[in-house]
Amino acid sequence: MQHRHLLSNEIDLLLDGDAGFGAAPLRAHVDECADCRARLDEALVLASALERLPHFAPRTGFADRVLSQVQIVEPWHVAALNTAQRLIPESRPVRVLALAGVGLASVTLSASAVWIALSARLTAGSATVVTGHLRDALLGGVQQGFSALFGAGAAEAMRANGGLAVGAAAVAMLAAVGAAAVGFRALASASRQRGS
Repeated sequence: MQHRHLLSNEIDLLLDGDAGFGAAPLRAHVDECADCRARLDEALVLASALERLPHFAPRTGFADRVLSQVQIVEPWHVAALNTAQRLIPESRPVRVLALAGVGLASVTLSASAVWIALSARLTAGSATVVTGHLRDALLGGVQQGFSALFGAGAAEAMRANGGLAVGAAAVAMLAAVGAAAVGFRALASASRQRGS
């Protein structure tokens, strides 16, 4: 019939005395196959030995003690629902008062959101004004630094040429400051060598 040995669950079906339509081919295979018949006989011996063992009943509270040590993972939606149910008041007057408070809070939050959305233009305009002031202050500082390093005529030329000149002036100022730092470091190392 079958060209393979029986699986463990198929032997369990025969042990249980299953009378379903699939049990007849399994019994026929056991009659033909010595290995499967030996495995079935071993399983029958084990099952009868287990049946002869005395049946003990656990002490009272055993299940509670075991389950108190088991960590049960509760899905987040069940935990959220349980928390929400614990927050709902029991008495009707308190429930109505809580519902009124939640309604007032939701109306307040909604009105605040609408006000913020409508005042976005004001906020964007304020940001533009602040950005303009910061840009003017930065440009003024760069011009003053450029004037201090290269003279008033160079600063006037920078004002006349606009943004490109500001970038060039910033690079020139950084180069001048870097050169001054290198020069001071060279002087300091030279004076240290003379002092040694």
